[in-house]
Amino acid sequence: MVKRLFLYVQLPLQTIYHPTLIKWDPNESNRSLLKRLSLSRQPTSSSVKICTSNKKKARDSLRRDERFRRKREEDRNPELRRERLIRNVPHTIDKKRVWDEVEGDGLNASVDVEQLKRRRIEEAEAADNEPLGEGAEESNDDKDSMLDSESGPESEDDEEKEQKSRKRAASNAPSTTSTNLDLTPTSLSLKFPTLFTDTPPPVPKILLTTSINSTLHNEAQLLCTLFPNSTYIPRSSHRYGHKYSLREISKFAANRSYTSVILLKEDSKVPTGLTVVHLPSGPTCHFSIANWVEGKKLPGHGNPTNHYPELILNNFRTPLGLLTARLFLTLFPPQPELQGRQVVTLHNQRDYIFLRRHRYVFREKRETEKSVVGPDGKVVQGVEDIRAGLQELGPRFTLKLRRVDKGVGRAGSEGDDAVQWQWKAHMEKQRTRFNL
Repeated sequence: MVKRLFLYVQLPLQTIYHPTLIKWDPNESNRSLLKRLSLSRQPTSSSVKICTSNKKKARDSLRRDERFRRKREEDRNPELRRERLIRNVPHTIDKKRVWDEVEGDGLNASVDVEQLKRRRIEEAEAADNEPLGEGAEESNDDKDSMLDSESGPESEDDEEKEQKSRKRAASNAPSTTSTNLDLTPTSLSLKFPTLFTDTPPPVPKILLTTSINSTLHNEAQLLCTLFPNSTYIPRSSHRYGHKYSLREISKFAANRSYTSVILLKEDSKVPTGLTVVHLPSGPTCHFSIANWVEGKKLPGHGNPTNHYPELILNNFRTPLGLLTARLFLTLFPPQPELQGRQVVTLHNQRDYIFLRRHRYVFREKRETEKSVVGPDGKVVQGVEDIRAGLQELGPRFTLKLRRVDKGVGRAGSEGDDAVQWQWKAHMEKQRTRFNL
């Protein structure tokens, strides 16, 4: 009978740090024994995890010490903080946005309307000043030849005129997100005359409906609380009923002084699309809906009231963006009720429109809070001890523009330009170009 012996084998310190008990068999070959010894030298998973966590703790500790050291230096010298903030500008996709180098202002052109208008004004001023150059030289020659005692007052008048005609300097803190609808191109106003009018828009009256046999009755009621003066009418395909189309519904609503029709679409009992028709003759914008969240599912949510909300339109900079912003502007009353302290925000970022509704309140600043800082990085004067608190009311969702029809839907649009703009997959091939 073969006897098994138990030997204590002391392995090298660089391989393992404690003696290992090896069960040895006299009939076992040296190769198998060495193989078992090599396997015993492999570190365990627990030791690897401990080593990795220790490295992470040491790295985090160094970073924290570096932050506190930098904070102490910047507290002694605030100029270091200003230089660091100027130097550490994040290179996001929004910062790398590119524009189309075209002179047109159509819906398919991704051009900044503010830069386009400024360029056209400069070209017009240059064209007006060109013929005046020769006349100015002649007048200067005449003035040199005649030296009168009345030259003093005339020079003073010229200086006053130059000061009045001098261009105003640019603001130190220009707003890069606000939408200026006054920059709407003339071609866009001529193409959609009922949407872009000089007269102030009337108080909206909205007809809200869904697709046929839809189950989104609760979601439609939530949209009625979001858009003031809206009425929800469900659609069904009863065997004795008539399946009215969107064009027929729009005609019915236009005859009853409605200003807009909103159609909510669904898929698998989830909102997936939103169609907004501007009455009486269009345009029609089709949006897709993503990330729908009801107000009651938001943590710390509030309950909305019937007050007219304020409207904020952010970062709509192209002709297509101004068309979209103007369409949403017609869905809200022009005079908000400030006592309700409700605000609806439509923020465009990378062609996605984020819709949020909040209630705000002005309160005193706490000791642990900082003062309100403007876009220039300086504290806003007059509101050093005031902060604004926000409470989200809901619903929240994300929109993406898919198609723009000239008339009431695709069926109600006529001509070659019936579809003014339509989203294509190749439009997102270049990640730094956006349509809104």
